[in-house]
Amino acid sequence: MSAPTEPLWKRWLDRLLMLNVLLVASGAVFFTVAVVAQSQGRDQAMDLFQQLWQPLFTPAISLLIMAALISGIVSWWQRRVQTADRGNGN
Repeated sequence: MSAPTEPLWKRWLDRLLMLNVLLVASGAVFFTVAVVAQSQGRDQAMDLFQQLWQPLFTPAISLLIMAALISGIVSWWQRRVQTADRGNGN
């Protein structure tokens, strides 16, 4: 048997979410660098980070949290349905 192929929309959604995780991780590294630079008296990196916070990082973090919650709920629901099917003898 061959493995079932996933729909095209799911592949693109997975790619988008992986890029989102990369963006959030890059933002965390950039924030760390900005904090270190600011502690040494260089404010440019923190100023740039603050300008990018609202339009870029806030939606990316929100999307990451929302995707994790939806994934967890769907996984929980699937396990619950499978457990109910086993209990019925199917």
